[in-house]
Amino acid sequence: MADIELPNPEELEEQKKDVFSKRVALCTALFAVILAITSLGGNNAAKHMMLSQQQSSNLWAYYQSKVTREHLYRVEKQKAEAQLVERGRAMNAQARDLYEKNRQVYAAEEKRYGAEKLEIEQNAKKLEQQRDIGIAKDPYFDFAEVLLQIAIVMASISILSGSRPVFGISIACAILGSSLCLNGYLLLVRLPFLD
Repeated sequence: MADIELPNPEELEEQKKDVFSKRVALCTALFAVILAITSLGGNNAAKHMMLSQQQSSNLWAYYQSKVTREHLYRVEKQKAEAQLVERGRAMNAQARDLYEKNRQVYAAEEKRYGAEKLEIEQNAKKLEQQRDIGIAKDPYFDFAEVLLQIAIVMASISILSGSRPVFGISIACAILGSSLCLNGYLLLVRLPFLD
C-alpha cells in the first residue's frame, strides 16, 4: 500500500489564515480606492464652494456700485425736478428744456441701473446657492474620509492579528464611509448633525 501523506494541521491553519489575509488585503485596496474618490469629491466641493463665494462677493460688490449709481441718478433727477419747480416760469425756455432733458436722461439711467442690479442680484443668489450646496456636501466627504481611513487601519490590524471581528468592524466603517461619500455626491439625505 502506498504511503499517503496527511497535511500538517498547522500548515492548513496557516494556509487558511493566508487566504483570509489575501481577501482582507483586496478589501483594503478597495477601501483605498473609495477613499481616493471621496477625497476627490471633498476637494472639488471645497473648491466649488470657495469659488462660488468669491464670485458671489464680486457680484455683490458690482451690485453695490449699481445701487450707488442708481441713487446718484435719482438724486440728480430730483435736483432737476426741484429746479424746474423752484424757478418755474422765471426760467428761460432754453434752460427749462435743458433741465427737462437732463431730468429725462437721469430718470432713464436710474431705471437702467435698477434693472441691471436686479439681474446681478439673481446671478449672485445663484452663486450663493452653489456655495450652500458645497457647504452642505463638505461634511459628508470629511466624515466619509475619516471612516474609510479607520476601515483601512482596522483591516490592516485584522491582517496582522487574523481577527475576523476586527475585519467586521473594518467593513462596517467602510460601508458607512462609502454611504457618506455617495451622499456627499448626491445629497440624497440630509443628516441634521452634519448640517
